Amino acid sequence: MKKIAVIGLGYVGLPLARLFATKYPVLGFDINEKRIDELRAGKDLTLEVEDNILEAVLVKENPFPTNTIGLYCSNQIADIEEANFYIVTVPTPVDKNNRPDLTPLYKASETVGKVLKKGDIVVYESTVYPGVTEEECIPVLEHISGLKFNIDFFAGYSPERINPGDKEHTVEKILKITSGSTIEIGKEVDEVYKSVITAGTHLASTIKVAEAAKVIENSQRDINIAFVNELAKIFNILGINTHDVLEAAGTKWNFLPFKPGLVGGHCIGVDPYYLAQKAQEHGYHPEIILAGRRLNDSMGEYVASQVVKTMIKKGINVNGAEVLMLGVTFKENCPDVRNTKIVDVIAALEEYGVKVTTFDPWANPAEVNHEYGVESIMELPSQKFDAIVLGVAHNEFKKLNLESLKKEISVIYDVKGVLSGKVDNRL
Repeated sequence: MKKIAVIGLGYVGLPLARLFATKYPVLGFDINEKRIDELRAGKDLTLEVEDNILEAVLVKENPFPTNTIGLYCSNQIADIEEANFYIVTVPTPVDKNNRPDLTPLYKASETVGKVLKKGDIVVYESTVYPGVTEEECIPVLEHISGLKFNIDFFAGYSPERINPGDKEHTVEKILKITSGSTIEIGKEVDEVYKSVITAGTHLASTIKVAEAAKVIENSQRDINIAFVNELAKIFNILGINTHDVLEAAGTKWNFLPFKPGLVGGHCIGVDPYYLAQKAQEHGYHPEIILAGRRLNDSMGEYVASQVVKTMIKKGINVNGAEVLMLGVTFKENCPDVRNTKIVDVIAALEEYGVKVTTFDPWANPAEVNHEYGVESIMELPSQKFDAIVLGVAHNEFKKLNLESLKKEISVIYDVKGVLSGKVDNRL
C-alpha cells in the first residue's frame, strides 16, 4: 500500500492530503507548529477544507505502522520515515527583484532527503520553470540521501491547480496533470492520483512537459488580463465604459471573457517570472510575457491615480483625505493575502497624503501587518469617508450601504466593476 507524506500543509497541501486520506494512510507534514496544532484540532484557517470534512479523515496516531486510512498531521521529521510516496506542496515565490525563490523547495527536498529510502517516489506539485525538478530538486535529494536518482529512488511532477476560495472546483474535480522520471514511474504516479481525482488525469510525456504546461497556464491568463487592463486605460481616456464594451464583445461565441483588475496571488502574478527567468538563462528575452507583467504590476498605482483624479474633480482636498479601502485579500471570499496588489493601491494613495482605513472581514489583521506593514480591521468603521474604494469583491461588500459611509461630497471607485447603482469611477 502507498504510504503518502504531503510536505507543506497550506492552500495546496491540505486539500490534497485530506483527499488522499480517504483511501490511503497519509502523514501531513509542516514545519509550522501552530498550523499543526490548528489542524489537529480540526480547524483550517485557510478555509479550504471545511471543519467537518477535515475531522472526518483525522486520526490521532501516525497511520503508517498500522496502514490505517486517514490523515495525521505532524512537524516531526521522524513521523514521515515510513512513507514511500512523498508529495511536495511548498510555495514558490519570487524575491523583491521578481526572481524565482526556490528556497522553500530546497528546504523541503532536504527534509525528504533525510528519510528517503530505496524504491521511494517523490512528486513535486509546486509551480516551477521547466527543469527545476530534475536540475534543482533531485540533486538535493541525492546529496542528502546518498541514493541515486532513477536507480534507488524516483520522481514525478503533478502541478497543483488549486483555486483558493473556490468551493465548486475542488481538488478532486480538477483534471490533474501527472508525470514521472521514467515511463513506468509515470504510470505509477498517474494511477495514484487517478485513484482519488474524479475529474481524471493526463499523463504528460516527461516531467519537463508537465512543468511547462503548468507555468504557461497562468502566464496565458496574465497576458490576457494585461490586455484588458490596457483596454481599460484606453477606454477611460476615451470616456467609454470598459465593462459595457466587454459585455458587448462577449456576445461573440469565441470572445474570451477576461476582466480588468489587480493581478495578485501565488500563481498568476508570479508564474510568468519563472518562465521568463528560464528563457533568459537560455538567451531569449520574452517580450510579451514581461510586458504583460509590467502592465499588471503597474495597475495598483494606476487605480490610486484614478481615485485621486476623481476626488480632485469633485473638489475634495486630497491631502489628509479619509479613504476606506474595502478588501485586502488577493481575491474575493477568501482569506489569502499572498502577493495581494491591494497593498500597492494603499501605498500609492498614502503617497498622495491620503489616510487609508483598510476593512476586510476575511483577512487576518496580524498576517496583513506582518506581511505588508498595513493595518487592517475586521469590523466596519462607523466614520464617514471622502472616498470609498472597492478593492475586493467579497459578497459582504456587495450588500453594504455605501451611502451611509460617505461624506456629503465623496467618491466611490469600483475596482472590480461589481457594484450596483451609481459609482463615480471604475476600472
